[in-house]
Amino acid sequence: MTEMSKLVGVDDILHNRNILRQICAEILGTLLLVFIGVGACATTATDGSKECEAFVIVRIALTFGLTVATLAEAIGHVSGCHINPAVSVGLIFTGQCSLLKALMYIIGQCVGAIIGAFLIVQMLDGIATNKSNLGVTGLGTGISSGQAVLIEAVISFVLVMVVCSILDEERTAMTGSAPLAIGLTISAAHLFAIPYTGSSMNPARSFGPAVIQNNYDFLWIYWVGPILGGAVAGLLYRLLFKVRVEPTVATSFNERY
Repeated sequence: MTEMSKLVGVDDILHNRNILRQICAEILGTLLLVFIGVGACATTATDGSKECEAFVIVRIALTFGLTVATLAEAIGHVSGCHINPAVSVGLIFTGQCSLLKALMYIIGQCVGAIIGAFLIVQMLDGIATNKSNLGVTGLGTGISSGQAVLIEAVISFVLVMVVCSILDEERTAMTGSAPLAIGLTISAAHLFAIPYTGSSMNPARSFGPAVIQNNYDFLWIYWVGPILGGAVAGLLYRLLFKVRVEPTVATSFNERY
């Protein structure tokens, strides 16, 4: 197989008997991520105090992080649990995901996000304190579009770097739980970025609620920023940080021959 055919990934679609269940896993995973994550955004700080706002931020950050960690355990062996177009794009640049497979994954992720957003909005009808635009990511006070793109790019860069490192097949010194590492990365990014951009770091997560709520005001930011950050992370990891196994040097005649 040539490098070009491997990059495009026709065989990943035509000759991969698991491709359908992999796409289904991405649909289900993103559906649950949006459903549970957006559900955590359903109540806001009603008294306006800093303490209450901080509690809401921590609650949302832990919900998204723990949900992704749980889903990685559940479907990671099936599809890799990308559940994020930025991750799929980043893995194209590391050579761990073909173009066609990433495209199919991203379509599945967007479908799952729409279904998840629809279900949670319907389920919380009459319950959520901020049902209007529920789950729609937007900019914090005083944040410009350029600043938002940069913030989303940076937090997505961190996430995809962690994923690339975990999925590095040559890496043998990894300790601890890979799903937990990814989940903690997401929680940390949310703790930082929620007040500024809502901390999407996932185009599909923003796409689903935007479609259901018919609010596309800032949606482009949540595609450009994460995709840019994911692409740079994947390329940088492949060029600089990918584990490279040095060939062993024969030291005797028997080892040489």
